[in-house]
Amino acid sequence: MLLQLDFSSDLPIYLQIRNQIILGIAGGRLAPGERLPTIRTLADEAGVNMMTVSKAYQLLKHEGYITTDRRGGATVCKMPNTRRELSAAMRESLALIVSEAKLNGVSCAEFIAICRELYGEAEV
Repeated sequence: MLLQLDFSSDLPIYLQIRNQIILGIAGGRLAPGERLPTIRTLADEAGVNMMTVSKAYQLLKHEGYITTDRRGGATVCKMPNTRRELSAAMRESLALIVSEAKLNGVSCAEFIAICRELYGEAEV
């Protein structure tokens, strides 16, 4: 698994790992049922402490993106077909992104087009 970590970022490394795994799942680069590298392997490949990877995996498990088991390691979950509501934290993050885009002169139509592109939907 190829991760691009920014060690000079203010965003903690465990969150960078979490975010890149979520992007991989949403982008289809990580399929449901696919095994993730062991904590030790990913820590060695990324050049980080094993506890950092463990914290990222624990967060992903808590959020329902992966399952873990002592023998099988971490596996990407099958995403449910049912729609889940955005958490308050996700709505707050989205509000900040929308506000920053607005302050940078991005129109609503442009923003929606970018969202569609990132979401993988063709324009309607």
